[in-house]
Amino acid sequence: MSILVGAQTRLLVQGITGREGEFHSRAMLEYGTNIVAGVTPGKGGQAAVDGRVPVFDTVADAMAQSGADAACIFVPAPFAPDAMLEAADAGVPLVICITEGIPALDMLRVHHVLRSKGVRLIGPNCPGATTVGGAKVGIIPGDIHRPGPVGLVSRSGTLTYEVVQAMTDAGVGQTTCVGIGGDPIVGTTFIDVLEMLNADPETEAIVLIGEIGGDEEERAADYCAREVRKPVAAFIAGRTAPPGRRMGHAGAIISGGAGTAESKRQALHAAGVRVADSPSQIPALLRDAGVR
Repeated sequence: MSILVGAQTRLLVQGITGREGEFHSRAMLEYGTNIVAGVTPGKGGQAAVDGRVPVFDTVADAMAQSGADAACIFVPAPFAPDAMLEAADAGVPLVICITEGIPALDMLRVHHVLRSKGVRLIGPNCPGATTVGGAKVGIIPGDIHRPGPVGLVSRSGTLTYEVVQAMTDAGVGQTTCVGIGGDPIVGTTFIDVLEMLNADPETEAIVLIGEIGGDEEERAADYCAREVRKPVAAFIAGRTAPPGRRMGHAGAIISGGAGTAESKRQALHAAGVRVADSPSQIPALLRDAGVR
């Protein structure tokens, strides 16, 4: 069983003729992802990625011709909000937005529109999602994965790659890896993905990668204590971050003493989650929890 994406996913890529869109579309195809269409206004009728993917002017045209059921967005920040809204208006049920640098006020508008239409948004400013052996959508490297029983959800793209590589090197495989993004306003939360992984019969344990800022990790800890009966291991980045200074992600900022790494670690500890001091400790914590 896969969550969010899998071998059955029929993907369209918005911005496929741009440098990033074409590069990562080629990598997705090589992994086995079923890309059925690309969208770039003004380039309809062409073919991208070595002639392998037909390009359409609009998402509606691409949907009508290809039967796509998911969209991945590689559109520059000034145009990405409209790209998400266009996908929602065309009826795409799952939108994964890789674009970073989208203003929070623009995302407020998009967030409410997509929610009102029942569209699942992953991101923005995220690395995407991979169902190991099924499909990868976004920019997560495919060759770092190994099939196995652990699901992973993370706010950080780079830490996703680091932890997945450490798990693979230790012989601990993955079911699904989801990067939800590091912006203050994202479409899908830790709790959303925890709920999906908790219900997935192939996922035996879960890894959560958080960071400073906001209270999503504290909410996730409360959900784990109430609902999750599978082992959970976690790492929180930013233990030495100074208050008031943004660290990398727009959402990674401590303000008024709230959102510290220590408060998140304590909440996870109290919920029975095994909390690592460094990403490299995650495989050992999973082994301690009985994951083989």
